[in-house]
Amino acid sequence: MNHCHYQRELPKDPQQVLSLYKDAGWSLYTREPEVLWSALQQSQVITAWQEERLVGLVRGITDQQTILYIQDLLVLQEFQRQGIGQTLVNKLVADYPTIRQKVLLTDDTEKTRAFYEACGFQSVEKMQAVAFLYSPKKDN
Repeated sequence: MNHCHYQRELPKDPQQVLSLYKDAGWSLYTREPEVLWSALQQSQVITAWQEERLVGLVRGITDQQTILYIQDLLVLQEFQRQGIGQTLVNKLVADYPTIRQKVLLTDDTEKTRAFYEACGFQSVEKMQAVAFLYSPKKDN
């Protein structure tokens, strides 16, 4: 059961955040902790806590007017499937009721699709849209 409290601020100790990203296996973030911490400080962050332990985090990037991009959603593995991730996403989305474009990119797995659909998201192909990622051509 979800017995967490939520805060709209980062923990004072960056190590708590690093532990969360390490638990998720997101090593590209943990290789440069100072870059991650700086990025988080410039983002909209909501954290989930069980007592004094950081157990989840959602990070959004927004212009506050037209777009909210959900960059990261992490919940410690031992706390998953308790509604924490969905609560974090719902709280972030609810902070921006007038923003029409609420978007994210994520892994294409059945589990991930089911999770985000339960949060109210639809894949772009269902909306007759297309998404693109920049991938510069490599010189041969």
